[in-house]
Amino acid sequence: MTRNVLAIVAHADDEALGCAGTLARHSDAGDRVHVIFVADGVGAREAGMAPDPDDLAARKAAACQAVQILGGQKPLFLDLPDNQLDTLPLLSVIKAIHAAASPLVPQVIYTHHSGDLNIDHRIVAEAVLTAFRPQPDDCVAEIYGFENLSSTEWRFGAGANAFLPQKFVNITATLQRKLAALEAYAMEMRSAPHARSYQTVRALAQYRGGSVGVDAAEAFHIYRQIEV
Repeated sequence: MTRNVLAIVAHADDEALGCAGTLARHSDAGDRVHVIFVADGVGAREAGMAPDPDDLAARKAAACQAVQILGGQKPLFLDLPDNQLDTLPLLSVIKAIHAAASPLVPQVIYTHHSGDLNIDHRIVAEAVLTAFRPQPDDCVAEIYGFENLSSTEWRFGAGANAFLPQKFVNITATLQRKLAALEAYAMEMRSAPHARSYQTVRALAQYRGGSVGVDAAEAFHIYRQIEV
């Protein structure tokens, strides 16, 4: 059965780092894959200034290319201020996400882990869980939180809110497409041993895979999983 699968992420490249292999698997299985980017992803680079139009256009072009590589539909951009979501009323973020996502009628949602270092990630996770809180006859059956290199593992001292994976997806067959999607964001990638390097991305996939006996995997926190 074809399902509507939606990744709701703070910034362009979060989907590639966090769940690209899984999204590619969904696409290969015939599911409709959508991605919503909440923040503009570049505004925080020039403090007190509006995002550079050329930088913004380049980031959106990269996002469209990455999502296409994964087999997704044309992505949606909400263009909220980068790394400043905490300056907005949470309700406004919730409403923006709900308005963009509801017409897609998602059955499965992937988003950030609520314990990430990046404040935008944490707010998007909370907004997603609020926007899609369980209601009779209007409930997303599955919501998962992914880990995001250079944010999830950098939240030292997260304690009870540390990322502890509960679901693993075998991405052995789609790891190369995950890496290809990240190549679309070459301007965001770094040289090893940086956390956001191709080598580290591959190493994490191999580590998560080795944890469950496959060559490569992505790991998730289960926010909701309802058998229907």
